[in-house]
Amino acid sequence: MKEEEVNRCQIQEWYPRFKSDSIKTMIHELPESFVEYLMDDHGPFLLPLSIDDGDALPNRIHKPEEEEDFEVSEGSEDESEQPSPPPSFPELETKIKESIKSLGGSVFPKLNWSAPKDAAWISSTGNLCCNSFSEVALLLRASDSLIHDLCHVYDSCSDKTVSRPRKFFLALRKWYSSLRPEMEFRCFVRNGILVGVSQREVTGFYPALVEKKDELITIIQRFFIDKVKGNFESESYTFDIYVTNDERVKLLDFNPWGAFTLPLLFTWEELEDKLNEEEDCLEFRLVESQCGVRPGLKTAVPYDYLDTSPGSGWDEFLRKADEELAQQVRSTRAGA
Repeated sequence: MKEEEVNRCQIQEWYPRFKSDSIKTMIHELPESFVEYLMDDHGPFLLPLSIDDGDALPNRIHKPEEEEDFEVSEGSEDESEQPSPPPSFPELETKIKESIKSLGGSVFPKLNWSAPKDAAWISSTGNLCCNSFSEVALLLRASDSLIHDLCHVYDSCSDKTVSRPRKFFLALRKWYSSLRPEMEFRCFVRNGILVGVSQREVTGFYPALVEKKDELITIIQRFFIDKVKGNFESESYTFDIYVTNDERVKLLDFNPWGAFTLPLLFTWEELEDKLNEEEDCLEFRLVESQCGVRPGLKTAVPYDYLDTSPGSGWDEFLRKADEELAQQVRSTRAGA
Protein backbone atom coordinates (compact mmCIF):
# COMPACT_ATOMS: atom_id res chain seq x y z
CA MET A 1 0.00 0.00 0.00
CA LYS A 2 1.23 3.49 -0.90
CA GLU A 3 0.67 6.78 0.90
CA GLU A 4 -1.18 8.16 -2.13
CA GLU A 5 -3.67 5.27 -1.98
CA VAL A 6 -4.43 6.08 1.66
CA ASN A 7 -4.72 9.80 0.90
CA ARG A 8 -7.28 9.22 -1.86
CA CYS A 9 -9.62 7.69 0.71
CA GLN A 10 -9.86 10.88 2.78
CA ILE A 11 -13.40 12.20 2.64
CA GLN A 12 -12.31 15.71 1.67
CA GLU A 13 -10.53 14.16 -1.35
CA TRP A 14 -13.26 11.91 -2.76
CA TYR A 15 -16.49 13.62 -1.68
CA PRO A 16 -16.41 16.58 -4.12
CA ARG A 17 -16.23 14.14 -7.05
CA PHE A 18 -18.97 11.81 -5.79
CA LYS A 19 -21.23 14.21 -3.87
CA SER A 20 -24.20 13.69 -6.19
CA ASP A 21 -24.22 10.00 -5.26
CA SER A 22 -23.42 10.39 -1.57
CA ILE A 23 -24.98 11.70 1.63
CA LYS A 24 -25.01 15.49 1.94
CA THR A 25 -21.86 16.51 3.81
CA MET A 26 -20.17 19.71 4.95
CA ILE A 27 -16.42 19.64 5.56
CA HIS A 28 -14.34 21.94 7.77
CA GLU A 29 -10.58 22.16 8.16
CA LEU A 30 -9.68 21.72 11.84
CA PRO A 31 -7.36 24.19 13.57
CA GLU A 32 -4.22 22.54 14.94
CA SER A 33 -5.23 23.56 18.46
CA PHE A 34 -8.35 21.38 18.17
CA VAL A 35 -6.28 18.46 16.82
CA GLU A 36 -3.97 18.80 19.83
CA TYR A 37 -7.04 18.80 22.09
CA LEU A 38 -8.22 15.51 20.57
CA MET A 39 -4.79 13.95 21.06
CA ASP A 40 -4.33 15.10 24.65
CA ASP A 41 -4.69 12.11 26.98
CA HIS A 42 -3.31 13.81 30.11
CA GLY A 43 -5.43 15.28 32.85
CA PRO A 44 -9.24 15.21 33.22
CA PHE A 45 -11.68 14.67 30.38
CA LEU A 46 -12.59 18.26 29.52
CA LEU A 47 -15.13 19.40 26.97
CA PRO A 48 -14.68 22.79 25.29
CA LEU A 49 -16.42 25.85 26.66
CA SER A 50 -19.40 26.60 24.46
CA ILE A 51 -20.24 30.07 23.20
CA ASP A 52 -23.91 29.14 23.62
CA ASP A 53 -24.91 27.94 27.10
CA GLY A 54 -28.01 26.35 25.61
CA ASP A 55 -25.87 23.89 23.65
CA ALA A 56 -23.32 23.20 26.35
CA LEU A 57 -22.73 19.89 28.08
CA PRO A 58 -20.88 19.71 31.42
CA ASN A 59 -17.30 20.76 30.66
CA ARG A 60 -15.78 18.02 32.74
CA ILE A 61 -16.68 14.35 32.74
CA HIS A 62 -16.61 13.71 36.47
CA LYS A 63 -14.30 10.87 37.54
CA PRO A 64 -14.02 10.71 41.35
CA GLU A 65 -10.83 8.65 41.17
CA GLU A 66 -9.11 11.62 39.51
CA GLU A 67 -9.96 14.15 42.22
CA GLU A 68 -6.82 13.53 44.26
CA ASP A 69 -4.62 14.12 41.23
CA PHE A 70 -5.97 17.63 40.70
CA GLU A 71 -6.75 18.72 44.23
CA VAL A 72 -4.71 21.64 45.53
CA SER A 73 -4.01 21.50 49.25
CA GLU A 74 -4.84 24.50 51.43
CA GLY A 75 -2.16 27.10 51.45
CA SER A 76 -0.50 25.77 48.32
CA GLU A 77 0.84 28.50 46.10
CA ASP A 78 1.91 26.22 43.28
CA GLU A 79 -0.39 27.24 40.46
CA SER A 80 1.03 24.47 38.26
CA GLU A 81 -1.03 22.02 40.30
CA GLN A 82 -4.26 23.79 39.39
CA PRO A 83 -6.38 21.90 36.83
CA SER A 84 -6.30 23.40 33.35
CA PRO A 85 -9.30 25.50 32.31
CA PRO A 86 -11.52 24.02 29.57
CA PRO A 87 -10.41 24.90 26.04
CA SER A 88 -12.49 27.04 23.72
CA PHE A 89 -12.84 27.02 19.93
CA PRO A 90 -15.38 29.77 19.16
CA GLU A 91 -14.68 30.07 15.40
CA LEU A 92 -14.91 26.32 14.84
CA GLU A 93 -18.02 26.11 17.00
CA THR A 94 -19.74 28.81 14.97
CA LYS A 95 -18.97 27.01 11.69
CA ILE A 96 -20.18 23.68 13.07
CA LYS A 97 -23.41 25.19 14.37
CA GLU A 98 -24.11 26.74 10.95
CA SER A 99 -23.45 23.41 9.22
CA ILE A 100 -25.69 21.48 11.61
CA LYS A 101 -28.50 23.95 10.94
CA SER A 102 -28.07 23.74 7.16
CA LEU A 103 -28.07 19.92 7.30
CA GLY A 104 -31.43 19.78 9.04
CA GLY A 105 -30.41 19.97 12.69
CA SER A 106 -28.77 16.54 13.11
CA VAL A 107 -25.44 15.21 11.82
CA PHE A 108 -22.90 12.49 12.41
CA PRO A 109 -19.18 13.38 12.45
CA LYS A 110 -16.05 11.80 11.03
CA LEU A 111 -12.45 12.85 10.50
CA ASN A 112 -10.45 12.38 7.28
CA TRP A 113 -10.98 8.60 7.30
CA SER A 114 -12.83 7.42 10.41
CA ALA A 115 -16.01 8.03 12.40
CA PRO A 116 -16.04 7.73 16.22
CA LYS A 117 -18.24 4.63 16.21
CA ASP A 118 -16.54 3.24 19.31
CA ALA A 119 -17.71 6.28 21.31
CA ALA A 120 -21.45 5.87 20.59
CA TRP A 121 -21.91 4.49 24.12
CA ILE A 122 -21.19 7.91 25.63
CA SER A 123 -23.91 9.64 23.61
CA SER A 124 -27.30 10.15 25.25
CA THR A 125 -28.90 8.52 22.20
CA GLY A 126 -26.47 5.59 21.97
CA ASN A 127 -25.54 6.48 18.38
CA LEU A 128 -23.53 9.10 16.46
CA CYS A 129 -26.35 11.62 16.04
CA CYS A 130 -25.23 15.11 17.08
CA ASN A 131 -27.30 18.29 17.39
CA SER A 132 -24.64 20.64 18.80
CA PHE A 133 -20.93 21.42 18.82
CA SER A 134 -20.63 20.02 22.35
CA GLU A 135 -22.02 16.65 21.24
CA VAL A 136 -19.62 16.53 18.28
CA ALA A 137 -16.67 17.35 20.55
CA LEU A 138 -17.77 14.72 23.09
CA LEU A 139 -17.80 11.91 20.51
CA LEU A 140 -14.49 12.93 18.94
CA ARG A 141 -12.76 13.36 22.31
CA ALA A 142 -14.08 10.04 23.68
CA SER A 143 -13.10 7.95 20.65
CA ASP A 144 -10.05 5.70 20.73
CA SER A 145 -10.45 4.63 17.09
CA LEU A 146 -9.78 8.18 15.88
CA ILE A 147 -6.23 7.83 17.19
CA HIS A 148 -5.75 5.78 14.00
CA ASP A 149 -6.43 8.87 11.88
CA LEU A 150 -4.43 11.14 14.15
CA CYS A 151 -1.29 9.03 14.57
CA HIS A 152 -1.20 5.70 12.71
CA VAL A 153 -2.92 5.95 9.33
CA TYR A 154 0.32 5.53 7.34
CA ASP A 155 1.79 2.72 9.44
CA SER A 156 1.12 0.07 6.77
CA CYS A 157 2.48 2.09 3.85
CA SER A 158 5.57 0.70 2.11
CA ASP A 159 6.67 4.25 1.24
CA LYS A 160 5.86 5.86 4.59
CA THR A 161 7.46 9.29 4.94
CA VAL A 162 5.10 10.98 7.42
CA SER A 163 3.25 9.90 10.55
CA ARG A 164 0.13 12.02 9.98
CA PRO A 165 -1.49 14.17 7.29
CA ARG A 166 -0.56 17.83 7.19
CA LYS A 167 -4.18 18.88 7.79
CA PHE A 168 -7.16 17.28 9.47
CA PHE A 169 -10.77 17.79 8.45
CA LEU A 170 -14.11 17.31 10.15
CA ALA A 171 -16.92 16.04 7.94
CA LEU A 172 -20.46 16.59 9.18
CA ARG A 173 -22.86 14.27 7.40
CA LYS A 174 -26.63 14.62 7.38
CA TRP A 175 -28.26 12.26 9.88
CA TYR A 176 -31.07 10.02 8.63
CA SER A 177 -32.85 8.23 11.47
CA SER A 178 -34.59 5.97 8.94
CA LEU A 179 -31.40 4.32 7.65
CA ARG A 180 -31.33 0.57 8.17
CA PRO A 181 -27.90 -0.84 9.05
CA GLU A 182 -28.53 -4.12 7.21
CA MET A 183 -28.70 -2.23 3.90
CA GLU A 184 -25.07 -1.11 4.10
CA PHE A 185 -22.50 -3.10 2.12
CA ARG A 186 -18.73 -3.12 1.62
CA CYS A 187 -17.47 -3.67 -1.92
CA PHE A 188 -13.96 -4.93 -2.69
CA VAL A 189 -12.19 -3.87 -5.89
CA ARG A 190 -8.93 -5.55 -6.93
CA ASN A 191 -7.03 -4.33 -10.01
CA GLY A 192 -10.15 -2.49 -11.16
CA ILE A 193 -12.39 -5.57 -10.85
CA LEU A 194 -15.24 -5.89 -8.34
CA VAL A 195 -14.37 -9.22 -6.67
CA GLY A 196 -16.46 -9.24 -3.49
CA VAL A 197 -19.38 -7.67 -1.66
CA SER A 198 -20.05 -8.19 2.05
CA GLN A 199 -22.85 -7.27 4.36
CA ARG A 200 -21.45 -4.41 6.48
CA GLU A 201 -23.50 -5.07 9.62
CA VAL A 202 -22.27 -8.55 10.54
CA THR A 203 -23.60 -8.58 14.11
CA GLY A 204 -27.14 -9.47 13.03
CA PHE A 205 -29.07 -11.91 10.84
CA TYR A 206 -31.63 -10.36 8.46
CA PRO A 207 -33.69 -12.99 6.58
CA ALA A 208 -35.06 -10.40 4.12
CA LEU A 209 -31.53 -9.79 2.82
CA VAL A 210 -31.10 -13.43 1.88
CA GLU A 211 -34.34 -13.30 -0.12
CA LYS A 212 -33.14 -10.18 -2.04
CA LYS A 213 -29.56 -11.38 -2.60
CA ASP A 214 -29.70 -11.73 -6.40
CA GLU A 215 -31.55 -8.43 -6.80
CA LEU A 216 -29.07 -6.60 -4.58
CA ILE A 217 -25.93 -7.83 -6.34
CA THR A 218 -27.34 -6.64 -9.69
CA ILE A 219 -28.01 -3.17 -8.23
CA ILE A 220 -24.52 -3.01 -6.72
CA GLN A 221 -22.77 -4.16 -9.91
CA ARG A 222 -24.62 -1.56 -11.95
CA PHE A 223 -23.65 1.21 -9.51
CA PHE A 224 -19.99 0.18 -9.60
CA ILE A 225 -19.88 0.18 -13.41
CA ASP A 226 -21.85 3.40 -13.85
CA LYS A 227 -20.54 5.54 -10.99
CA VAL A 228 -17.33 4.25 -9.41
CA LYS A 229 -15.24 2.36 -11.96
CA GLY A 230 -12.84 4.71 -13.68
CA ASN A 231 -13.76 7.62 -11.41
CA PHE A 232 -11.67 6.59 -8.40
CA GLU A 233 -7.96 6.68 -9.15
CA SER A 234 -6.72 3.65 -7.17
CA GLU A 235 -6.68 0.22 -8.80
CA SER A 236 -7.39 -1.68 -5.57
CA TYR A 237 -9.68 -0.31 -2.82
CA THR A 238 -12.95 -0.83 -1.00
CA PHE A 239 -16.05 1.33 -0.98
CA ASP A 240 -19.09 1.29 1.29
CA ILE A 241 -22.61 1.89 0.01
CA TYR A 242 -26.19 2.08 1.22
CA VAL A 243 -29.10 0.71 -0.82
CA THR A 244 -32.36 2.61 -0.31
CA ASN A 245 -35.88 1.16 -0.33
CA ASP A 246 -36.40 2.44 -3.86
CA GLU A 247 -33.14 0.77 -5.03
CA ARG A 248 -31.02 3.90 -5.23
CA VAL A 249 -27.41 3.57 -4.07
CA LYS A 250 -25.63 6.08 -1.85
CA LEU A 251 -21.84 6.07 -1.61
CA LEU A 252 -20.71 6.27 2.01
CA ASP A 253 -16.94 5.83 2.07
CA PHE A 254 -13.73 4.64 0.44
CA ASN A 255 -11.01 2.65 2.21
CA PRO A 256 -7.62 1.27 1.12
CA TRP A 257 -7.20 -2.37 0.10
CA GLY A 258 -5.93 -4.44 3.05
CA ALA A 259 -4.14 -3.12 6.12
CA PHE A 260 -6.58 -1.49 8.58
CA THR A 261 -9.69 -2.07 6.43
CA LEU A 262 -11.88 -4.89 7.75
CA PRO A 263 -12.66 -7.66 5.19
CA LEU A 264 -15.82 -8.49 7.20
CA LEU A 265 -17.25 -11.83 5.92
CA PHE A 266 -14.15 -12.50 3.79
CA THR A 267 -10.47 -12.84 4.54
CA TRP A 268 -7.94 -10.83 2.57
CA GLU A 269 -6.42 -14.09 1.30
CA GLU A 270 -9.79 -15.15 -0.16
CA LEU A 271 -10.21 -11.80 -1.86
CA GLU A 272 -6.70 -11.92 -3.33
CA ASP A 273 -7.42 -15.40 -4.74
CA LYS A 274 -10.59 -14.24 -6.49
CA LEU A 275 -8.64 -12.97 -9.51
CA ASN A 276 -7.21 -16.46 -10.06
CA GLU A 277 -10.65 -17.99 -10.58
CA GLU A 278 -11.52 -18.71 -14.20
CA GLU A 279 -15.26 -18.14 -13.82
CA ASP A 280 -17.00 -14.97 -12.63
CA CYS A 281 -14.96 -13.99 -9.57
CA LEU A 282 -17.56 -11.74 -7.91
CA GLU A 283 -18.95 -13.20 -4.69
CA PHE A 284 -21.65 -11.69 -2.46
CA ARG A 285 -21.61 -12.78 1.19
CA LEU A 286 -24.35 -12.26 3.75
CA VAL A 287 -24.98 -13.58 7.23
CA GLU A 288 -27.35 -16.34 6.11
CA SER A 289 -28.30 -17.80 9.50
CA GLN A 290 -28.20 -16.85 13.16
CA CYS A 291 -25.12 -19.05 13.55
CA GLY A 292 -23.16 -16.83 11.17
CA VAL A 293 -23.51 -13.68 13.30
CA ARG A 294 -20.15 -12.12 14.22
CA PRO A 295 -19.34 -10.51 17.58
CA GLY A 296 -19.25 -6.75 17.57
CA LEU A 297 -20.82 -3.74 19.17
CA LYS A 298 -23.65 -5.85 20.59
CA THR A 299 -21.05 -7.43 22.88
CA ALA A 300 -20.01 -3.88 23.91
CA VAL A 301 -16.67 -4.51 22.19
CA PRO A 302 -16.06 -3.20 18.64
CA TYR A 303 -15.24 -6.02 16.22
CA ASP A 304 -12.05 -4.16 15.31
CA TYR A 305 -10.73 -4.33 18.87
CA LEU A 306 -11.50 -7.90 19.85
CA ASP A 307 -8.55 -9.92 21.12
CA THR A 308 -8.67 -12.91 18.78
CA SER A 309 -5.31 -14.37 19.71
CA PRO A 310 -5.12 -18.06 20.71
CA GLY A 311 -6.48 -18.58 24.20
CA SER A 312 -8.56 -15.39 24.23
CA GLY A 313 -11.86 -17.25 23.93
CA TRP A 314 -12.89 -15.20 20.90
CA ASP A 315 -10.54 -17.20 18.69
CA GLU A 316 -12.68 -20.31 19.18
CA PHE A 317 -15.88 -18.32 18.65
CA LEU A 318 -14.61 -16.88 15.38
CA ARG A 319 -13.29 -20.25 14.23
CA LYS A 320 -16.78 -21.73 14.59
CA ALA A 321 -18.31 -18.69 12.88
CA ASP A 322 -15.88 -19.15 9.97
CA GLU A 323 -16.81 -22.82 9.71
CA GLU A 324 -20.50 -21.91 9.66
CA LEU A 325 -19.89 -19.28 6.97
CA ALA A 326 -17.88 -21.76 4.88
CA GLN A 327 -20.76 -24.23 5.16
CA GLN A 328 -23.19 -21.56 3.99
CA VAL A 329 -20.98 -20.75 1.00
CA ARG A 330 -20.71 -24.45 0.03
CA SER A 331 -24.47 -24.88 0.33
CA THR A 332 -25.13 -21.81 -1.80
CA ARG A 333 -22.75 -23.00 -4.55
CA ALA A 334 -24.22 -26.51 -4.49
CA GLY A 335 -27.71 -25.08 -5.01
CA ALA A 336 -26.64 -22.74 -7.80
